[in-house]
Amino acid sequence: MSKGKTQAAALPAVPSLQIAKIPGLKWLLLIVPLVYVMFLLYYSMISVLKLSVVDHTGFTLTYLKDVLTDTLYLKVLWNTLKTSFLVTVWTVILAYPIAYLLVVIESGTWKKVIMGTVMITMWISLLVRTFTWTVILQEHGVVNSVLMNLGVIQEPLKLLYNTVGVTIGMTHILLPYMVLSLYAVMERIDRRLIQAAQGMGAKPWQAFVHIMFPLSLPGVMSGSLIVFVLGLGYFITPALLGGQGNMMISKLIQENIQTTLNWNLAAALALVLLGTTLLLLGLAYWVSRLSPMLKGDR
Repeated sequence: MSKGKTQAAALPAVPSLQIAKIPGLKWLLLIVPLVYVMFLLYYSMISVLKLSVVDHTGFTLTYLKDVLTDTLYLKVLWNTLKTSFLVTVWTVILAYPIAYLLVVIESGTWKKVIMGTVMITMWISLLVRTFTWTVILQEHGVVNSVLMNLGVIQEPLKLLYNTVGVTIGMTHILLPYMVLSLYAVMERIDRRLIQAAQGMGAKPWQAFVHIMFPLSLPGVMSGSLIVFVLGLGYFITPALLGGQGNMMISKLIQENIQTTLNWNLAAALALVLLGTTLLLLGLAYWVSRLSPMLKGDR
């Protein structure tokens, strides 16, 4: 026994443990990839800015002027904002009861089942999920077949290659982000506030309206910003489920890069989209500053 202990004590220190004790190593491991990512990010943004205002003739504002004045580009930008807004609204409507159920349900097993059902969509390829909706929403797909068999409709609904199809597909894909944002805020709400309100005679729906819902607004705000910003730049889902009549700006940028080879115009479109996004984020920040409830102050 003593011989075994002596051998164990004589073993050299593990090299990985010695490396982990090097002073400042953890900060070095953090800073190096961060600097690399920031360099790529800023270099890309500078390149986009340069392409949008400089061509073979030199400095020009023609491309930005075309994007901001041509009705075609303005229509595409408006359609992008409209679709992202619709997706945001629908994700709030669908995610709120799911997040609320996750908070109020006491069974840990059912919580895992519901959360797993929501999160499993994030583990499936975006392309696969989008293509699945093309099968479900097509003229003779599942939705139209069921509605026609039930006698609800007499002829198939047009659910593909329009705003309806894009909204349905993007809502399904972005729903988990909203659920997680809402759940993170709702989980921190003190349930004793609701119990106290009900103890003083408030009905369940009154306690929800006056306590639960106002306190969950920061989750609605943060989730809406995430979904809206992600929706602005979505490409695969609008490309597969949308049509030429409701093209989003990401698809237009892709066509200018790969089809018409007009990289300057594509850069101008990207710059306008970035500016619009920053403007809307600034507006949302300003609104949240005006409302203590949206900031999460209780």
